[in-house]
Amino acid sequence: MTRYPNLLEPIELGATTVRNRVMMGSMHTGLEDRARNIRKLAAFYAERARGGVGIIVTGGYSPNRSGWLTPFGSKLTNRIEARRHRIVTRAVHDEGGKIVLQILHAGRYSYWPLSVSASAIKAPINPFKPRALTSWGVRRQIRAFAKCAALAQRAGYDGVEIMGGEGYFVNQFLAARTNKRTDEWGGTPEKRRRIATEITRAVREATGPGFLVMFRLSMADYVEDGQTQNEIIALARELETAGVDVFDTDIGWHESRVPTIVTSVPRAAFVDVTAELRKHVRIPVVAANRINTPDVTEDILARGSADVVSLARPMLADPEWVRKAAREAADEINTCIACNQACLDHVFANKPVSCLVNPRAARETDLVLSPTRTRRRVAVVGAGPAGLACALASAERGHTVTLFEASHEIGGQFSIARRIPGKEEFAETVRYFTRALDIAGVDVRLGTHAGAADLAEFDDVVVATGVAPRLPNIPGIDHPSVVTYADAVRGNAPIGRSVAIVGAGGIGVDVAEFVTTTESPTLHPKEWRREWGVSDDPEVRGSLVAPEPERSPREVYLLQRKTTPIGAGLGKTTGWVHRAALKAKGVHRLKGVVYERIDDDGLHVSYVDGHDGPRVLPVETIIVCAGQESVRGLADELEAAGVTAHVIGGADVAAELDAKRAIEQGTRLAAVL
Repeated sequence: MTRYPNLLEPIELGATTVRNRVMMGSMHTGLEDRARNIRKLAAFYAERARGGVGIIVTGGYSPNRSGWLTPFGSKLTNRIEARRHRIVTRAVHDEGGKIVLQILHAGRYSYWPLSVSASAIKAPINPFKPRALTSWGVRRQIRAFAKCAALAQRAGYDGVEIMGGEGYFVNQFLAARTNKRTDEWGGTPEKRRRIATEITRAVREATGPGFLVMFRLSMADYVEDGQTQNEIIALARELETAGVDVFDTDIGWHESRVPTIVTSVPRAAFVDVTAELRKHVRIPVVAANRINTPDVTEDILARGSADVVSLARPMLADPEWVRKAAREAADEINTCIACNQACLDHVFANKPVSCLVNPRAARETDLVLSPTRTRRRVAVVGAGPAGLACALASAERGHTVTLFEASHEIGGQFSIARRIPGKEEFAETVRYFTRALDIAGVDVRLGTHAGAADLAEFDDVVVATGVAPRLPNIPGIDHPSVVTYADAVRGNAPIGRSVAIVGAGGIGVDVAEFVTTTESPTLHPKEWRREWGVSDDPEVRGSLVAPEPERSPREVYLLQRKTTPIGAGLGKTTGWVHRAALKAKGVHRLKGVVYERIDDDGLHVSYVDGHDGPRVLPVETIIVCAGQESVRGLADELEAAGVTAHVIGGADVAAELDAKRAIEQGTRLAAVL
């Protein structure tokens, strides 16, 4: 007996037997774009196959140059490239896994001037306007898909996945939003669907009946003039007839106003549309998006909502995800928190992908935690992200590690972040480190202040004492109405019905969401859909209706000294979500502010450019989010005592809190101790 019988059950996908129901979904890593990185890519996928995943979908490869995501990006167009891919397929097969290549034509999302699409309509996220294909040009693209699939077969892949979602080339033909044609490729839903079925038939003919053909099907476009649910179901039936073996469901376009992949999206928020598709087709269906734990996965499969579950970012966070589930050790999984900071934000900045909670992801050959030859006694002071990462990695290498933490809980800034509405997933990282430190045999001493004298017995001392909130030099900053963000979020200070937040960086935005949310912040998927304007009506185009956000229980002012737009420095894939949420909650956003003073009347401000005279914000509470200062007292004490210490994390650099840098820094230090 096992806790996850459905998850671990083998399945037939077309003519391919897969050892379990877990698929590693497609994610572009950046390693695909350069031939010199092929062995790194092979090591990346091999580690996930070794970890037990049943089938892997690669990052997207273009079938020709016009479909490039970026100039000279990943493509599969000739036999030389196919021969190179055998390094990847052999590595996965040697570990017992299956792997399919995703064929992704970017269409108008291509970041280069020679892009093509159904119509000459520029994407709002792209500076380049595509060229509208002629009818002959459309057929040429179809042939390119077929050739790419044949090359993937030659390269040893078990199949291909045709990317038909996320607003890419095929999806652009399917939606009236981007297809204004009146020829045989547009004008009616039936004609708009034609390219998808023609591509599928061409791929099937080029590869034969035994080759796995998957189709990434957009189940909800979440854009104006997108497809209706009924049109999508009709397309699925036609694709099944054309030769598709598996439907991998997809949600939303890159230009959608509805978030689909950020941590504030409820777990398994989109499974209902996958379940609906499953009622209308006879082939296996894959559920995707915001699924990150074995319990959620097992529930989806047990309810019959899907036949397979796709996990992309969770496989970055923990390549051993499946093996840990198989031995019923889900509490040992390093859970994906959907922060996007080191994965998707890197993709859209054209940087190699990794993972905030697992900096070894996609760096398997570069960041190696090899067993130590000399066991050392290591003291780590501070159990925030940097200290936790360093302590765990050092112990896993074989060192004897003692972790000192002055408070009575581990987590540091993560213990604050997990209290922010929409960031509850950060608690999973604290849970993971708690369990992993115990397994690794780290001596964790909570509620313990370590001084230089306490650390004399250790061979190496790591100072990860973090940061403290900075109090700006504003007259009246000691007024009773003023609280730090740490005290506000932890509930150590009362918060009035009117609030001014001093500082609009990442922390200020988080605090704004904290104080504008009711006492029960965790949303059910149905409530979340209502807040963002998602429709269940199968006849509504793009599945969009007017949003109905919950009203804020407080009047809130979010202020910053800078004159740049508030939230401009937030992550590319998450910042727009936070900005939209603040707007929906009616938060007053003031920039170019000069803080004059604080008194019983409230916060007195003026403006840098003088566009408005001095004013008083008559608020009950002023929450300070004006940056941090490194807590370096111990480092200075050790230096005075002649002890060389390694200083990492916030204690090293106290800029806007950066857990990605802190965890990577702690891990890299452990790799060389």
